[in-house]
Amino acid sequence: MATLDKVKWQRFHLDPGWSNKHQDLVYTNEQFNDTTSLAEWKSLGYTQTQFTGDMYDMRNLEPDWMARIKHHFKWQHFSWSVYRMGPGTALPEHSDTYDRFRKIYNVVDPTKIYRAVIFLEDWQQGHYFDIDGTPISQWHAGDGVWWNWDTKHTAANVGKTNRYTLQITGLQNDNIIV
Repeated sequence: MATLDKVKWQRFHLDPGWSNKHQDLVYTNEQFNDTTSLAEWKSLGYTQTQFTGDMYDMRNLEPDWMARIKHHFKWQHFSWSVYRMGPGTALPEHSDTYDRFRKIYNVVDPTKIYRAVIFLEDWQQGHYFDIDGTPISQWHAGDGVWWNWDTKHTAANVGKTNRYTLQITGLQNDNIIV
């Protein structure tokens, strides 16, 4: 069992069993919900109006392949979002706010929140992820990263193909991940 006792984040791998079914989901786009980060990015010279990719999340029917992933996470509560980041999308360095998760589960102490990102497809040129100042690329389907609540991270797609990830959020428990 792995825990985050001394580090803010950790890599892992799950055997992929989802094929490419995530490409067929009906995605929607929502504006990034942290106005402070948006203001900072604009002051730094970012000019785009859209900072987020498209989502298919737990407000929709859960894909059948999600059960294969859920049993690996021993978190209290389990929220998920399949995320499609199209070419030309950049999400500058930020910490997640977990607003929706905190409201749904009435979470008062955000320091117990963990997030994981699982890469649903093999890395392709121009796909990027950075966690706490460490760049990650050349991943394989099923590779992932999980972190505690306020760890800063960055995501971008400056390639020519969509970048697909699964985001999972939960509360700290004795056994974080198998």
